[in-house]
Amino acid sequence: MNPTISIVVAIFNRKDELFELLNSLTVQSDRAFEIIIVDDGSFVDLKPTINNFNTILDIKYFRKENSGPGLTRNFGAGKAQNEWLVFVDSDVIVEKDYIENIKKSIVEIPCDAFGGADKAHKGFNLMQKAISYSMTSVFTTGGIRGNKKAVSKFQPRSFNMGVKKEVFDKVGGFSEMRIGEDPDLSMTLWENGYTTAFFDTIAVYHKRRVDFGKFSKQVYQFGCARPILNQRHPNYVKISFAFPTLFMLGYILGFIEYFILGRGIILAFYGLYTFMVLFHALWVTKNISIAGMAVISTYIQMFSYGYGFLKSWVLLNIFRMKPEDAFPKHFHKKD
Repeated sequence: MNPTISIVVAIFNRKDELFELLNSLTVQSDRAFEIIIVDDGSFVDLKPTINNFNTILDIKYFRKENSGPGLTRNFGAGKAQNEWLVFVDSDVIVEKDYIENIKKSIVEIPCDAFGGADKAHKGFNLMQKAISYSMTSVFTTGGIRGNKKAVSKFQPRSFNMGVKKEVFDKVGGFSEMRIGEDPDLSMTLWENGYTTAFFDTIAVYHKRRVDFGKFSKQVYQFGCARPILNQRHPNYVKISFAFPTLFMLGYILGFIEYFILGRGIILAFYGLYTFMVLFHALWVTKNISIAGMAVISTYIQMFSYGYGFLKSWVLLNIFRMKPEDAFPKHFHKKD
């Protein structure tokens, strides 16, 4: 058995990141794969970047009007020729054995879809490493993005995700959601009786956002998406999804307790949490500057996600708004 691979990349503007991704694909130990690049209406010309690799890689390039990442990946999947679709974000870099390890894992671990971890490359700047820590830490996401032991049922994410093309087509691919479209697909696969798996040998280096402001906006949108996903897939709702909101409210309650009652019991717990994050980040990254920024990015993540979750939950469950009306920018109409 030799699985065939089509890598699908939906991209919007990220010319420099695309160069780095394609460059990492030129040194693969297994060169038997095709690359489908779909330009989602970028404002910059990506063709010159792609032309640098046309004679080295099997690349097919398409450009279309902007419709968001999910539907753009669907477009690319429709152009793919191989048995397995592998979706990666345009801002990732892969190791030289990425394709080889995907094929080995497919043979060894039967599944209909799979995913892998993301981590920070040694060449990333300090802020990128701090943000990567907060997105993968056991103190924030519970480590579910990068450790198969941390999850009972793994939800592949589109920055590093593979699906059988036949299965992808049967479930209709990604939905019209612009944010949260990848866990939406994972749960749709489960609801249709398909299986997912975590491959621990195919981690990618994920650049993410480059400043705290952009990072805050990104995780806020993730928070808004989760109650929508809960509504769409009620069988997979977990109380842990609300933890960032409880964290945020508890912090506010701690200040109320301190200024009104003159006690700091609640804030003491947050102080302990801060110390644990700092110590753990220092142990993981071996850099005090990264650890310090990791504390900041952790609080940004918890507060921004928590606020987004709370706002979305109230609009959907208290005011009974439709997700498309509450967050119109989260959806794109299918053709």
